[in-house]
Amino acid sequence: MNRAQKAEVVDSLSGMFSNAGVVVVTHYSGLTVAEMTKLRTQMGEVGASFKVTKNRLAKRALTDTDKAPLTDYFTGPTAIAYSDDPIAAPKIAVKFAKDNEKLVILGGMMGETLLDVNGVKALAELPSLDELRAKLVGMISTPATRIAMVTSAPAAQLARVLNAYAQKGEAA
Repeated sequence: MNRAQKAEVVDSLSGMFSNAGVVVVTHYSGLTVAEMTKLRTQMGEVGASFKVTKNRLAKRALTDTDKAPLTDYFTGPTAIAYSDDPIAAPKIAVKFAKDNEKLVILGGMMGETLLDVNGVKALAELPSLDELRAKLVGMISTPATRIAMVTSAPAAQLARVLNAYAQKGEAA
């Protein structure tokens, strides 16, 4: 890589670090190309990304961002998982690491909060933004459904009583 390409990569990484809601740093030693492709596909499905990084360039990109405390994690074969949604990248990374011991989670950062391995795992256990929205809509719509049932019940009962009287009158 020439100097201009390195500067471009540093600028790209710096922008990513500044804009990402969450960054998870991993070691990927021993993963096959097929496994990496599978992980990237899973990340893409939830709006997250997985990228192999050069440590020196990543450290340089981190110097001017609020994610600078991550520099200690960039040793060895590192890759980063990142997303705007603070739950998406950690959830997929932790799930993939459970199934494949070659992916090792080192730590991460959400906003300006540095996370260790346990912090990333705790973050992964939270429901995603879409799941929270679905629960909220369900909670809001449930009372409305109950109100509709309560208000329609007397009318239904009245209709049944009138129907019973009508059938009684026809039988007589």
